[in-house]
Amino acid sequence: MTATHANADSLRHHFLVASPWLADPRFHGGVIYLCDHSQEGALGLMVNHPMSLALGEILSQLEMPGADRAEPVYNGGPVQQERGFVLHVPGSFWQSTAPVADDVWLTTSRDILEAIGRGEGPSSFLVALGYSGWAAGQLEEELAGNAWLTCPASADLLFGTPPEKKYQAVLARLGIDLNQLTDTVGHA
Repeated sequence: MTATHANADSLRHHFLVASPWLADPRFHGGVIYLCDHSQEGALGLMVNHPMSLALGEILSQLEMPGADRAEPVYNGGPVQQERGFVLHVPGSFWQSTAPVADDVWLTTSRDILEAIGRGEGPSSFLVALGYSGWAAGQLEEELAGNAWLTCPASADLLFGTPPEKKYQAVLARLGIDLNQLTDTVGHA
């Protein structure tokens, strides 16, 4: 996965915002950062649903330094919830690092967690367990059914907005007031 392989129709480096009419309760109020989107499918991480787990607890379980780290760990999605993902700003490459965009990289190897635990990791990061995935054509069907809204992503919003404010922040970026949405269809 590299930023240069994104095609014109790709939603890589976009936010998916759960529509109020999305039927799946796991994504209610969710904001997903899309790390990859191609004809083969899509992979993203939910970035606004922190778990009741601090990063220090994971580092301690892995016998790494940094047991005092208080950053939240996010529920990235329902797929492979035992698997860890770190979204971060550019800097050092670790064993499994892939640029998603110029200002956001994704790493899936332990060495980044060790660096974070030692205080030598990236300046801005987000750790998630699990991911949100779609098979070929599945995301496009959900978009056509108005399950998701899309918005170009930014590292500032991704890393600099508190999780409880991301949903409204992305909607505001789209010019949408949640209080003015309706689930009825009318005719003019």
